[in-house]
Amino acid sequence: MDRLIFERGISELGFDLDERKMEKFEKFSSLLVEWNEKMNLTAVTDPEGISVKHFLDSIAPLSAVNFKEGARVIDVGTGAGFPGIPIRIVRDDLNFTFLDSLNKRINFLNEVSKELSFENVEFVHGRAEEAGKDKRFREKYDYAVSRAVANMKVLCEYCLPFVKVGGAFAAFKQFEVDDEISDAKAMIGSLGGAVCDIKEVKIPQSDIVRKIVIVEKVKETPSQFPRRANKIKK
Repeated sequence: MDRLIFERGISELGFDLDERKMEKFEKFSSLLVEWNEKMNLTAVTDPEGISVKHFLDSIAPLSAVNFKEGARVIDVGTGAGFPGIPIRIVRDDLNFTFLDSLNKRINFLNEVSKELSFENVEFVHGRAEEAGKDKRFREKYDYAVSRAVANMKVLCEYCLPFVKVGGAFAAFKQFEVDDEISDAKAMIGSLGGAVCDIKEVKIPQSDIVRKIVIVEKVKETPSQFPRRANKIKK
């Protein structure tokens, strides 16, 4: 990573990271580049790109989502660990579950966790539509987060079943979302959710603007959700 750019961005966001946390970001960056040479984790591997498009982009929404102390959070479709790993480095009080359908990514994240000396984290190999029906994960989390590229209707069906009533799902979006949300409103209601806020977040050291859609869990998700992946996509 480009430490100077990252430090400037962190300062703009109002965070004060100690040297131990900065070293964790540097180690994560090194592991990302190293593992990317043997498996396709990300197309963004240059130091500036990692600092801005991965790290700052994952952390910036912390100003929009007020995670309560010690909360349980699940990162659905985490991929190479975004946004969850950077959030977990900054907020080491959070209990994190990382879910991904590709086992090789989970192997990578387990290595990251070991190298970064994480505690109170778990890495789960599985599909969201199956894990969302598993009683070990269903409605067990205070928050779900996802930076996955999918529309709100699909994302909410994958993510809301993990959230307990009173919790929230935060979707990290990069484009205008009004039409998407309007189209998804009925499904979100069927899943037990309600859109309670849309916050715009400028990513420091870039011209990227994120829309963070916060969906509150107001009632339990009916047992038929999530459906099979082909039904969700259809």
